[in-house]
Amino acid sequence: MNDTTSNEADIRLKRLRFRAGHRGFREADIVFGQFAERHLHALTPAQIDDFERLLEVPDQEAYAWVIGQADAPPGFDTDLLALMR
Repeated sequence: MNDTTSNEADIRLKRLRFRAGHRGFREADIVFGQFAERHLHALTPAQIDDFERLLEVPDQEAYAWVIGQADAPPGFDTDLLALMR
């Protein structure tokens, strides 16, 4: 990985950490933010993509999936979601 690619990956992870902790719904901020702080650095590229897609889902819906209050649709029922649970 060259310096430019590494830099871009670092910037992407920083942006995801920020977005995860600033969703606008306090409980989701806590769950997603703490997950990002603890695990984002160790995720695979595919899991990072899944996390980024999950951050696009409305707060209440994504939070319900993570805490097991609602079933996630097949496209979101991934190993990342299992790890978050």
